[in-house]
Amino acid sequence: MLTTEKKTKAVIAALEDIKANDITVIDTSKLSSMFERMIIASANSTRQTKAIADNVVTKLKGLGEHVYGREGEDSGEWILVDLGEVLVHIMQPAIRDYYNLEELWSKAQAARPKLAKAKEKA
Repeated sequence: MLTTEKKTKAVIAALEDIKANDITVIDTSKLSSMFERMIIASANSTRQTKAIADNVVTKLKGLGEHVYGREGEDSGEWILVDLGEVLVHIMQPAIRDYYNLEELWSKAQAARPKLAKAKEKA
């Protein structure tokens, strides 16, 4: 089983193989106990999102990793690949702009210390 860092690097390599765009890695280890990294990438078409997701699954299984699930392949606009401590979102640009996961998770990261300080004062 790969470390989180090695798994993240393997996912990025698999994304780059099929020409994913705007790859972003978010460290969520302090925000969620369910996963440690979120990787977000863009694809230009439904066909490309599916090809990228297939490549991620194939490459990670080839390294002995377990794929816990895949969602969104019916529409192909947003495909989620669950690798346990690493979640991979492959999105078409309009969907990525609309949901803006990077901003959502960066706001959560910024708000987290404030919540912890408020609880300490209570």
